[in-house]
Amino acid sequence: MQFARAALERDAELTIRLVNEQEGRALNHDYRGRDYATNVLSFVYASTPVISGDLVLCAPVVSREAQQQGKPIIAHYAHLIVHGVLHLHGMDHQNDADAQAMEARETEIITGLGFANPYLEMEQI
Repeated sequence: MQFARAALERDAELTIRLVNEQEGRALNHDYRGRDYATNVLSFVYASTPVISGDLVLCAPVVSREAQQQGKPIIAHYAHLIVHGVLHLHGMDHQNDADAQAMEARETEIITGLGFANPYLEMEQI
């Protein structure tokens, strides 16, 4: 998929799965201790020499968020896939500096794919 490739910085073996809200909630609960379905989960199994991991996108959550944010669903999927792949590369957003770096990289990739800056769209809501 072109969205994942755009965010990859080295070779990777990825699986991208779409799940329903029930499975998304169970995975988020089991692996992150949070009892709700989230938009994307990243599972990294190896980072060298080849990234090996799974991205799990909860389709109903992605759809609902795109509608709430007033953006095309394809743009939201692109953003979340890029976001997930950057997590597989080890990027995170646990503190302000890391969040800013990750958002800047996401924005660079997303706008390079021809979509609007996802963070500017979110701020306008």
